[in-house]
Amino acid sequence: MKISTMQNLLDAKVLCCEENIEHHVYSACGCDLMSDVLAYVKDQAVLLTGLVNPQVIRTAVMMDMNCIVFVRSKLPSEEMLALAEESGIVVMTTDKRLYEACGLLYSNGLVGNKTK
Repeated sequence: MKISTMQNLLDAKVLCCEENIEHHVYSACGCDLMSDVLAYVKDQAVLLTGLVNPQVIRTAVMMDMNCIVFVRSKLPSEEMLALAEESGIVVMTTDKRLYEACGLLYSNGLVGNKTK
């Protein structure tokens, strides 16, 4: 699924790295505990979360993620966007809740724990 397709499905606003929204992603995870992301997530291209702190960006960088979607209209700080920009990570925000956002992506073909 293209990141631009995710943007449309989630009615999301791109906050960073819009030039990368035509990239494809093949899996996603929804989580607010970055320790769980580090411990259990494998081969995930997209992180959906309601947690808004710089550790989210650092975790995504460590896990080679391509996109972060902040749910519930959460907005990252300028510091967070600068970190994401350095790594080319697309950052979006949606007013949808985590459960609904994950469900929309899953029902449209984006899965978890599956590689390209």
